[in-house]
Amino acid sequence: MRRKLPSPLPQRHGLDAARLRLPETGEWTTIRDHLVDRLPRVDPTRIDHMLRDQRIVSLDGPIPIDAPYAPGLTIWFHRDLPDEVPVPFPLDVLHQDDDIVVIDKPHFLASIPRGKHIVQTALVRLRRDLGIPTLSPAHRLDRPTAGLLMFVVRPELRGRYQTLFRDRRVTKEYEAIAAHNPTLRLPTTVQSRIMKERGVITAQEVPGEPNAVTTITLLDHRDGLGRYRLHPTTGRTHQLRLHMARIGIPILGDDFYPVLTEKPLDDFTRPLQLLARTLEFTDPTTGEQRRFESRRTLAAWHTPDLW
Repeated sequence: MRRKLPSPLPQRHGLDAARLRLPETGEWTTIRDHLVDRLPRVDPTRIDHMLRDQRIVSLDGPIPIDAPYAPGLTIWFHRDLPDEVPVPFPLDVLHQDDDIVVIDKPHFLASIPRGKHIVQTALVRLRRDLGIPTLSPAHRLDRPTAGLLMFVVRPELRGRYQTLFRDRRVTKEYEAIAAHNPTLRLPTTVQSRIMKERGVITAQEVPGEPNAVTTITLLDHRDGLGRYRLHPTTGRTHQLRLHMARIGIPILGDDFYPVLTEKPLDDFTRPLQLLARTLEFTDPTTGEQRRFESRRTLAAWHTPDLW
């Protein structure tokens, strides 16, 4: 296994520098030529500016604009950041120790940098606000979903906590607000096969062996709305949203299911009424039983007239 080289560049805005290893074979004359081919979305003049400004480096220092191609060389640089709409909601830290950080994520804040959301993400905000550059996610929540999200402080412990979620050794409960249908027999367990194609914004239920299982329980109802507890025993993309839509009670504020309605990124009205309420697990480092509970509430249950 090839050892990962440490970056010679510090984090910027809580983000690690991008790392590229040049192919062992190729017909490029210069490193600049290779970068133009490898980064087709970046204007070649921008690459030239970054090289002249000494913003692309190897372990030996900045890469000159006319540096000859060097097979196998590792280089680093910070990507240009997209213009982002600030997410105007606080990120609450519920627990912090030497191993983990647990937060209460607001609606509309992405978990990790991806696509149009880079600085306006929980990971980048936390690295900056807590001064912990090594922080990494143990799992993820969809951008529209609020509630509990856990991060690992030390890189050497990352695998232990991520494995908890991968191996389904974390008990997770969610809360959702949706229409109340008195004819539905609840609790019920919904099973289906969910697939998501790369580049497609929504997931799909398809024929085949189930890979997604959710138990849905009605906790309370009033004024035509129900408050539901969702207990997933699997973690497929958009699983809870798909399963609620499948039984005819899509979650309030869901712009994806059952019908996709794209929403401007600066529209913070009508958040998805889905909350990651609890996390419970045996800590793989200390052996103690851990339980965390969100302090957030879902607006539709308390202000139904706005929905």
